[in-house]
Amino acid sequence: MKIYDIEGFPNPARIRIALAEKGATDQVEFIPVDVMAGEHRSDAFRKKNPDSVVPCLELSDGTCIAQCNAITEYIDGVFEGPSLTGTQPVERATISMMNLRAEAGLLNAVGTYFHHATPGLGPDLETDQCAEWGNKQKKVAEQTMAYLNEVLAENDYLAGDQFSVADITAFAGLAFADFAKVDIPSDLTHLTAWREKVAARPSIAG
Repeated sequence: MKIYDIEGFPNPARIRIALAEKGATDQVEFIPVDVMAGEHRSDAFRKKNPDSVVPCLELSDGTCIAQCNAITEYIDGVFEGPSLTGTQPVERATISMMNLRAEAGLLNAVGTYFHHATPGLGPDLETDQCAEWGNKQKKVAEQTMAYLNEVLAENDYLAGDQFSVADITAFAGLAFADFAKVDIPSDLTHLTAWREKVAARPSIAG
């Protein structure tokens, strides 16, 4: 199994955390993609992932799986260990719902702000920017932080009592927010405490 990614970027981080949670990091070969040089937009990479983004998983038979949620679903299914996506219908649905909220409302919203309303990765990669849209998405990210804080006032983790892929996505989203200088408001104490708890997990703290 190969994973094409760039270490330190938010979506690749989601997959690396998932692998670590399953104790499977050493069963994967990581292949770096030079995003800053535009390698993810090359014809060779697009044959593996037409989305032109990392990460991308490639199996031994040549099958390629893109999109973090799909990759995590595969990882959760093939490796032993506690499930990250749930085992019962209600649990799976709740985790999926919270994961999508964290992805769309936080991680992707911060990404849109970063790529559209800031210099982002530079003029060679940031084309067709729309600052107004980016700034609107910054507000979405801030609203989502407040919502997640409310959820965490009642739950240990975003989808209930167990750590899940939803927590991985939100944690990566907050790391991206740090990089993009979108701060967590000081009054969101439940979100801050949850973040410190998640950061101490062996899959993240090392």
